[in-house]
Amino acid sequence: MCLVVVCDEQERVVATYQAPGRCPYCGGGVVAADIESAPRLCYVPLSFRVRRRFYCSLCSRRLVNVA
Repeated sequence: MCLVVVCDEQERVVATYQAPGRCPYCGGGVVAADIESAPRLCYVPLSFRVRRRFYCSLCSRRLVNVA
């Protein structure tokens, strides 16, 4: 039996961009952030993933892109 335990997942913001649109909650501007995450097994990174997340610049609420 093989048991893999991930110690932690470290995330860091790589870049931020001004995105088009408005926040539906407060009407503020939207900021896109590229976030790099790396799950680690005993301090050794297993893989790197880059995701783009959208946030409001006024209320800092995370926005979901529904397409």
